[in-house]
Amino acid sequence: MSSSEKPNILWYCTDQQRFDTIGALGNPYVHTPTLDLLVEGGTAFTHAYCQSPICTPSRTSIMSGKYPSKVHNTRNGNDTFPDSTPLISKLIADQGYDCGMIGKFHLQSSGKRTEPRIPHDGFRYWKFSHAPRDDWPEGEHDYADWVRENGGDLNEMRESPDRVPAKFHQTTWATTRAIEFLSEERGDKPWMLNINVYDPHPPFTPPKEYADKFSADDMPGPHFETGDIAAQDKLVDADFQTRSKTPEEIEAKDAQAKYYAMIALIDDQFARLWDAIKASSQSDNTVIIFTSDHGETLGDHGLLYKGCRFYEGLIRVPLIFHFPPAFATAHKYEHPVELLDLSATLLEIAGAAIPDDHQGYSLMPVLKKETDASTPVRDFVRCEYFDALASEFTGGNGTFASMHREGKYKISIYHSIDKGELFDLESDPWEHRNLWDNPEFQTVKNELILKSFNAHVNLTTDVGSERIAPM
Repeated sequence: MSSSEKPNILWYCTDQQRFDTIGALGNPYVHTPTLDLLVEGGTAFTHAYCQSPICTPSRTSIMSGKYPSKVHNTRNGNDTFPDSTPLISKLIADQGYDCGMIGKFHLQSSGKRTEPRIPHDGFRYWKFSHAPRDDWPEGEHDYADWVRENGGDLNEMRESPDRVPAKFHQTTWATTRAIEFLSEERGDKPWMLNINVYDPHPPFTPPKEYADKFSADDMPGPHFETGDIAAQDKLVDADFQTRSKTPEEIEAKDAQAKYYAMIALIDDQFARLWDAIKASSQSDNTVIIFTSDHGETLGDHGLLYKGCRFYEGLIRVPLIFHFPPAFATAHKYEHPVELLDLSATLLEIAGAAIPDDHQGYSLMPVLKKETDASTPVRDFVRCEYFDALASEFTGGNGTFASMHREGKYKISIYHSIDKGELFDLESDPWEHRNLWDNPEFQTVKNELILKSFNAHVNLTTDVGSERIAPM
């Protein structure tokens, strides 16, 4: 795109939202009329994989355009972010964009302090909010300050049976701040706004007025088979919060209902934001992107939340592009892509050169239908978990594991305990039959172990500084 054709970019990222949580993409139990319209008027990548099932390494990958291990940022709770890696937001700002960030950023640990700004992150407008609590000093957590300024008490509301009402919710705050950003006068200068709401991240505590719309009795329940408990017991040393339990023991349907209620609030607030864009006459020149940093197990295999696993519900996320003037509409692309590819595509949309060491592939040929729907963007996708969660959080030890999906097979290797999983996603899409020890699949397993190893060496090895001489 030429400089005179640069569109605005609205990039909305939820936290811990699975891929299968949108009505238009096949879930009849959710309520997502706004996201449904986004799908119908845009392009949905139905097999988009994050590069880590944990927040900080996944967000690091998106913002840097590299695998987490390549950036040396694989952990939640990290002290610093490497200063040698430019963020894509800075590269976009360098193209003349007015850049804003609202909500959670989480490239560094925030703990009970505001997250330190990364020098030259490219954001002019910065409204920070991590977990929706009120234990930050005044002026360090914009959401908590906003609640107090509007007469609310987060600590009191969080303890109430009615929970935090929608009007004081972090998702609502994010929309309010976004509309303020949109209303600013900036002439012909294009903008890029990155919104990061905290939901549907645990704890599953939607506003009561939304929770009342979803009943556990109406939920379909998780993808669970009785053999999952024994299968998970074999992997229990691989740093997960808890052993597998039956859906009844973990009240999986109740968690599902609350999770869907949180997504319904997101959808309503997204509608409010989209209406504001339309009212400002900017909709024809605004690329809208909806995604999430990683997914949620939500009772699948008898597990809740996130951790060291690579099941579809945990590492596949929504990825939707909406820009009818230039991008395909009502289009579903079913080949696997990575969130690294979202990163590369954002740069191309903004007219920024994609750095030589960027590890994503632009999705623009798919969005413009220059690539046939049957043509894969990439040969494989990978995901990493390298000591990503602290042992205090998970109840286990720091684990190292990686996933490689190629064709119909997915292999997950738990390097710390010399165990693994191999699934045929065509015949077993919800991963209940582990082929790792099946004699008939040893050749497939060995080939994928080698390919996974080679991918790791080729994609994440730090070879040092730029070569400036032949010897």
